[in-house]
Amino acid sequence: MESPPAPRGHVVLAEADSQSFASLRRRPTSRAERYRLGRELRRRVPRSELGRWEPPADRADPVDLIEESHQGRVDWLVPLRVGRMVASPYGFLRGTAVVMAEDLARLPRTGITPVTCGDAHLGNFGFYASPERDLVIDLNDFDEAHPGGWEWDLRRLAASIHVAGRQNGFGEQQCADAVANCVRSYRDEVRYLAEQPLLSRSYQRLDVTRLAAGTSQASLRAEIERAAGRARQRTSDRALPRFTTEHAGGRRIVEQPPVITRVPDEERELLAAGLDDYLATLAPHWRRVLGGYTLVDIAHKVVGVGSVGLRAYVALLEGSSPDDVVFLQLKQARRSVLARHVHGDSAWHAHQGQRVVEYQQALQTVSDPLLGWTAVDGRQYYVRQFRNMKGTLALDHIDAAALTDYSGVVGHLLAKGHARTSGASMISGYVGRSDTLDLAMTRFARAYADQTEADHAALVAAVARGAVPVEYGV
Repeated sequence: MESPPAPRGHVVLAEADSQSFASLRRRPTSRAERYRLGRELRRRVPRSELGRWEPPADRADPVDLIEESHQGRVDWLVPLRVGRMVASPYGFLRGTAVVMAEDLARLPRTGITPVTCGDAHLGNFGFYASPERDLVIDLNDFDEAHPGGWEWDLRRLAASIHVAGRQNGFGEQQCADAVANCVRSYRDEVRYLAEQPLLSRSYQRLDVTRLAAGTSQASLRAEIERAAGRARQRTSDRALPRFTTEHAGGRRIVEQPPVITRVPDEERELLAAGLDDYLATLAPHWRRVLGGYTLVDIAHKVVGVGSVGLRAYVALLEGSSPDDVVFLQLKQARRSVLARHVHGDSAWHAHQGQRVVEYQQALQTVSDPLLGWTAVDGRQYYVRQFRNMKGTLALDHIDAAALTDYSGVVGHLLAKGHARTSGASMISGYVGRSDTLDLAMTRFARAYADQTEADHAALVAAVARGAVPVEYGV
């Protein structure tokens, strides 16, 4: 019989959950006590239960959930999003956080709820520049970030590893080895951080030098070097000749329909006003720096898979000379797919762009200093640098051993993010030192990879019969 999930709204108390210095006036719960609480949770939700997946008889139709998620998106971009999702099971998984959230919310849960990524698949880790211009690697997508079950993030990551491994042609045992290494790394890192002072956890980071040095597989080191080299070239000044052209004595963003398109003058004025409001959300120093730039042009730019159809813009700003430029990206933010499954006033933000920014800063060790938020024409956005040395590993270019090694890296990073917010000692107590959780997650990952492939086939069938519009190859 399936273990019951924690009651809705149930949250196990975790360290660092206070919002005021009033906590200094009370004796804190010891790490040992929180660790013990985590161990005791195994009686209610055995670790082996986290490995179970069978679609319930009343499971929501995944195609219906996808179509529901299309409401409010730009209509003519929805077929493009579908085209990217039907391309492969892994592309499908990337675009269906809403489907997996619905599934995970019905499974047994521990009730330990740090801030979670909400969409912790393998492709949502990557390189970017720290404020000091060091190249670091961390979680890098936070559209669905929200307080939630740590195991939800780990399950989604584990499933994505198995799906990606299959797509690369790896055997089932090779996929399972990669998942197990991810979970083992997660356990080791959360146990290490649980023993560190609360403040020290916020300083842990992984730069590209440490990443390469700690990698045992030569093929992975080579791919890290290639990906890092590409990321270092992805800066605003280097993007200038690629994305812009001379026009009327200045520069204008080049159209590449349907990916990059111009915006009407009226919309442009609204977006310009929104960028003025965004400045107020930055720290004073960065507000002064960015305030010295002038807005030159704005265009609509489609990005990603899950985000396609939501409003996304790229803005070109010019500073003290024509080659002193910054590209900013405005991305529409909507309520997290986790929100409907997590109750409690502390889990709500009135402004969804602010939610994305604050939870990104909570989960990352260092973040883009130009992160902020705004609202335009009743829609909420977060704002960040568009070209900030961002990059990811090309997963289709790595072999099975490299996938196993890299899966350990992302498991480490996910644990770091969770431990920065709350619950590290209790999570550590629950996951323990044995491989029980590793084995459970490998079972779940394989079963949910099967489910992902079946759901992908259902979408492909819906497209084939004309029930869902599609546009391929964009």
